[in-house]
Amino acid sequence: MADGTGQDVPLVAVAHGSRDPRAAATVEALLDEVRRARPGLPVRTAYLDHATPSLAQALRGLDEAVVLPLLLTEAYHSRVDLPAALNEARARNPRLRVRYGATLGPHPLLLTTLERRLTEAGVVIGDPDTAVVLVSAGSSDPRANGVIARMARDWRRPARSGAGLGVSARSGFSGGSGFSGGSGAEGRGWWAVTAAYASAAEPTPAQAVALLREAGAPRVAVAPYLLAPGYFADKVRRSTLEAGADVVADVLGPAPELAEVLLERYATAARAPAGAAAS
Repeated sequence: MADGTGQDVPLVAVAHGSRDPRAAATVEALLDEVRRARPGLPVRTAYLDHATPSLAQALRGLDEAVVLPLLLTEAYHSRVDLPAALNEARARNPRLRVRYGATLGPHPLLLTTLERRLTEAGVVIGDPDTAVVLVSAGSSDPRANGVIARMARDWRRPARSGAGLGVSARSGFSGGSGFSGGSGAEGRGWWAVTAAYASAAEPTPAQAVALLREAGAPRVAVAPYLLAPGYFADKVRRSTLEAGADVVADVLGPAPELAEVLLERYATAARAPAGAAAS
């Protein structure tokens, strides 16, 4: 979406932030994917905590922006922290016109990315002898945890002909890795899919793995619904392997599907009326 000068309105992507430098490197790699997919779109990075630039710093010098949370579910940060920061920025610069977009998830392409990472880890998608633990960071907001539980229930359902597990065939990605979005196990489904939370809720990832083992799951794979490496990802890998998981997939990372989701969120937000920051 172009501004009054014919230039695209800048996209300001706001990540949670981490003291672990791998997290910021992952965010930058994802935004590089966005820049490659949309040349000419100004893309800026901001962080809520532990890293710079802050949102206020990223908005400096702009009179218009589309602000997108690089968060996987709607919870406190997207509902409270970011709108408050945007309102503060609007108070400092009354000319600032902000369009505030939706979080990355939930979105069918994020399920495609989870399947990509499992495939890279050697898991056959939809294998009826494999149980999957879908691990999110966890939240004190039960609505956010409920989203993860619904994702797990939907992922458990057998694939339909011509479609992936909750992902349309059109959304499938085929690249140099040989990965194709969607399940190759038509008419079948995972042994089980259960949600787990790295903090603030139960079951923990280790508890979920142990329960699946006790229930007789032949194989257990862990799918981290985490954007970047860091404390949670390391803890999930260590604790679930100790609990008996056979394989732990990588985090979502700078997958092309995430870049596609980010550009979709940008397009949707850019069509909305500009005005004061979200409240």
